[in-house]
Amino acid sequence: MEAGRIRTTWRKSSHSSSNGGDCVEVAATASLRVAIRDSKAAPGGAVVTVNRARFEDFINSLPM
Repeated sequence: MEAGRIRTTWRKSSHSSSNGGDCVEVAATASLRVAIRDSKAAPGGAVVTVNRARFEDFINSLPM
């Protein structure tokens, strides 16, 4: 999916530095999906979308 086709607010991890670095950005879409992109490739880079429930399962499985 092209990044330009996602019209939403992208969020970057609070652990990311202000100068870019190696991180991803995520955004909730209107269709109950989560869009994910590489912050270094934004805004014209590739976007991957996943089911919101599956994304929440993934996040909840990470060690805290």
